[in-house]
Amino acid sequence: MTAPEWFFPAGSLARDSWPTAASWGYTGLRIGHAGTWQLPADGIERMIVPLDARNATVEHGGGTVELAGRASVFDGPADVAYLGTGTAATVRADGRFAVAEASADRSLPVAVIRAADVPVELRGAGQATRQVHNFGTPGSLAAQNLIVCEVITPAGNWSSYPPHKHDESVAGHESALEEIYYFEAAVERGSRPDSADPFGLFAAYSSPGHPISIDERVHSGDVAVVPHGYHGPAVAAPGYDLYYLNVMAGPGGEREWLITVDPDHRWVTSAWEGQTQDERLPFRRGETR
Repeated sequence: MTAPEWFFPAGSLARDSWPTAASWGYTGLRIGHAGTWQLPADGIERMIVPLDARNATVEHGGGTVELAGRASVFDGPADVAYLGTGTAATVRADGRFAVAEASADRSLPVAVIRAADVPVELRGAGQATRQVHNFGTPGSLAAQNLIVCEVITPAGNWSSYPPHKHDESVAGHESALEEIYYFEAAVERGSRPDSADPFGLFAAYSSPGHPISIDERVHSGDVAVVPHGYHGPAVAAPGYDLYYLNVMAGPGGEREWLITVDPDHRWVTSAWEGQTQDERLPFRRGETR
């Protein structure tokens, strides 16, 4: 049975007028809906990510940033904005947006990454092919601790796979990073059923000295917190595409994503060498579902 501190169904994290708002040891997440939202000047660095907001405006002490959004998270990358610590902001959006957060003590400049400049990576092969938008990773964004990316897994495919961990600092091999998963699911492209309940599956399990257990059906708006342990797979059920936003940060002085794959499943990646990547990807901006 999944412990309540690791998995939160949609709607269970409402706080301070935010439909979803919570913070853990090093990371935080907020989901705002259409309207005007205030972000305080504090010891938190943040990234604003439009979900199904077609447009968003971020007003801060140094000016105003206009973000071009998207029709849905399955519509390719959106513009995103980074706010360093001590930056108060007002966000106005015509739809939902996410705020990824991490504790920090050094203020860095506001930065904007436009959708056309977001690095899009196709990772894995065969039924483990997935699409990664690396707008908030170390190679794309200057931040102190915050690491953010989003992953699209087409119907029937597996991602966050093979299972892996990043719960201890081993120089050059593994980073200690807490991680949040925020999920959305939708009927796969080209399908128009009369009724549907889109979902996927997500799992996490213990690594040596770090107990955790998550085995859940995930729907739009659900959140999983992985402070440690092996995590994956995230599986898109046949008929339904799966999305998740990842927010990571940790106690280490180096901002890097280094993982250890579960030794029992490491062999799986070698099987990808003879497989092609899923031709349904990439999902591009402006394509019709």
